[in-house]
Amino acid sequence: MSRAPGAAVRYPFAAVVGMDDLKLALLINAVSPGVGGVLVRGEKGTAKSTIVRALAGLLPGVATVPGCRFSCAPDDPDPGCPDGPHDVGTGEERPARLVELPVGASEDRLTGSLDIERALTEGVKAFEPGLLAAAHRGVLYVDEVNLLHDHLVDLLLDAAAMGESHVEREGVSVRHAARFLLVGTMNPEEGELRPQLLDRFGLTVEVAATRDPEERAEVVRRRLRFEERPAEFAARWTEDEAELAARIAAAQKLLPAVELPDAALRQITAVCAAFEVDGLRADLVTARAAIALAAWHGRTSVTSDDVRTAARLALPHRRRRDPFDAPGLDQQRLDDVMDEHGEPEPPDDDPGGGAPEPSEGGPSSGSDGQSSSAPPEGGGPGPSESEPAPADAAYKPRLFTVPGTGMGAPGRRSKARSPYGRVSGARPGQRGLHLTATLRAAAPHQRARGRSGPGLVIAADDLRESVRDGREGNLVLFVVDASGSMAARQRMRAVKGAVLSLLLDAYQRRDKVGLITFRGADAELALPPTSSVEAGARRLERLPTGGRTPLSAGLLRAAEVLRVERLRDPARRPLVVLVTDGRATHGPDPSLAAGLLAEVASVVVDCESGPVRLGLAGRLAEAMGAQAVRLEELAAESLSGVVRDARGKVA
Repeated sequence: MSRAPGAAVRYPFAAVVGMDDLKLALLINAVSPGVGGVLVRGEKGTAKSTIVRALAGLLPGVATVPGCRFSCAPDDPDPGCPDGPHDVGTGEERPARLVELPVGASEDRLTGSLDIERALTEGVKAFEPGLLAAAHRGVLYVDEVNLLHDHLVDLLLDAAAMGESHVEREGVSVRHAARFLLVGTMNPEEGELRPQLLDRFGLTVEVAATRDPEERAEVVRRRLRFEERPAEFAARWTEDEAELAARIAAAQKLLPAVELPDAALRQITAVCAAFEVDGLRADLVTARAAIALAAWHGRTSVTSDDVRTAARLALPHRRRRDPFDAPGLDQQRLDDVMDEHGEPEPPDDDPGGGAPEPSEGGPSSGSDGQSSSAPPEGGGPGPSESEPAPADAAYKPRLFTVPGTGMGAPGRRSKARSPYGRVSGARPGQRGLHLTATLRAAAPHQRARGRSGPGLVIAADDLRESVRDGREGNLVLFVVDASGSMAARQRMRAVKGAVLSLLLDAYQRRDKVGLITFRGADAELALPPTSSVEAGARRLERLPTGGRTPLSAGLLRAAEVLRVERLRDPARRPLVVLVTDGRATHGPDPSLAAGLLAEVASVVVDCESGPVRLGLAGRLAEAMGAQAVRLEELAAESLSGVVRDARGKVA
């Protein structure tokens, strides 16, 4: 196969098979960026990134002031633009930008920073714009947005909320406009978004691979043709792309003339109230999306269908009450609320046709052949299993940290050396330049180096990098006894409630979690280490009990999982939480396997009950170098408080 030489060719938006809801959500935002962007959730390989990148080719060009690095509009320039002031006049047009924010980007790359080269060579303060400036009046795209570091999330939230970016550091104080369409893609299996960022996305769409063999075949067929001759393939869709672009431009012009009748507004507010969403952002986003939909269809008045479609895209991610709730919307309840609050008068100017439309009963299937609706989660108990015990209510655990200073992935738990935290000093190096320390190191040598102009003469030995104190995430590995001795329903309810509490805490503090269960003759890695607490909660909810107790197998599996994780991520410090009554009814003496975990911070939750206690879990904790805590103490003192004390003793 041959490829066209030169620059990469984008896969055409119109060539994507299906994905009607996602297409519509993106087009709504193209018509009215004030809707607030799109969050695309779905499993890997569902063309999320492909269609988002294809959107840029449909957007109208942007008129800018010549030479302005901050994309000021020539007819209304920003009076505070760092490159200004600008006179009102004619400008130059450029294509709309799609700016990508890498997950591993630095703070300087996002917000901009002092131009180090000019500061050192010319002795002047000059601001180097970042990605927020580049994305102004365009699209800011974050792939794997759920993996974005917390410090970048905070900066992104501030800019999205205020429509401008403020930079205050290194002697530089700059403000510039930063209004952009925020588009993010994510795989929920890799962890959820912080609620604050989740709410900033105007619309959300779930995507999953279609199960229709014909659609899948068409996806593969088109993709292979594109990879073989990208330019030729894209040329075949030029007319369709031009029609979509023209329709976007026409809808943008019509948008100011679209009216939102009181009846439609009452439906919007009634739906938002009925689904108990927090705040009023949902009402505003739904209203803006409904107005944009009317403009997209060439209408000058919002209809009930516009409200229904807008609500289905704007509300699912806002009705989650906690991280264990799956996003979604009850379509029947939505219809009932809208019917109860009346129908707006249908307009006479609806041309209809031509747009990618969602199906009547919910999201439709497809994608670069995918479906915009995830299949329901299966996994109830089988016919031969008793129904698993539900969990007690989760509670707020106290903060626990690993003593000392780690070097793990950025998080919100234990103290660590991090490239993203508070600057606490400087050291020789070139990563994250500490300007003041570099200048101090170079200053005494200027005369000896023959300095003659305003710029400094800098040597490699002068360079200093910032030392930052931040926070890291940890790996919390739960090892849960699911044997017959643990099958008492009330006991398992308490165990599940404690584990759920720590899962929720791990979600908030950006920890990774893993779950090992042991029963019968072996131990199972029910959940490999992941950042997805939802997956952990689902596994725990369906945890069956019964059979013998292969305690050694559980400990050996834990040691093996930690060994592999050390190879994958040696900087992430682990904690083992073993939940058992200590009775081993299958396999060798568990004290031998316990020695393999002696160097790991651990807690043993003693689930033994009854008037006569053998103290087996306590002896196991001694062999592991762990602290033992009784199950009945968990509700009073919270498991995380016990874990914190244990980690201090192990360290």
